Amino acid sequence: MFNIFDSKEKKKIRKWKKEHNAIVRLATGIIAAYSKNDHKKAKAKLRKLNDLAVDHVMNEDLSFYHWKKSATPEMAGHIDHFTGSFKDTKMSLMNFLSKYSKEHEALDDQFFIDFNGLVEVLALRIEFEENILYAQMEKA
Repeated sequence: MFNIFDSKEKKKIRKWKKEHNAIVRLATGIIAAYSKNDHKKAKAKLRKLNDLAVDHVMNEDLSFYHWKKSATPEMAGHIDHFTGSFKDTKMSLMNFLSKYSKEHEALDDQFFIDFNGLVEVLALRIEFEENILYAQMEKA
């Protein structure tokens, strides 16, 4: 059977894992800066996170779309499950980052509460993505 995961696709997965690490580092840095009341630094990291997250999600979505076309029915189901179950979280994340990365938008207590909630959800999604979805895709 044709293996859809040649070295190019495996390189994408390695790149995405590095981006996940960068996302986690930025999120941790935002929490640390906000906790120290350094909102300027938190806002700068938030803008970087916004840029990285948007690019990451768009590239993943496009690749998943293409990979699904030549995937086995089982793998296509895994991709559908991931993209479908992550859709609402992804939209919440993009809306949140778009709102709070704007210069005039204050980083208040509600920002911090919401951001911590998003970080928890993202950590679970990244864990699922790397340990289950990527692992299954690399075996395909």
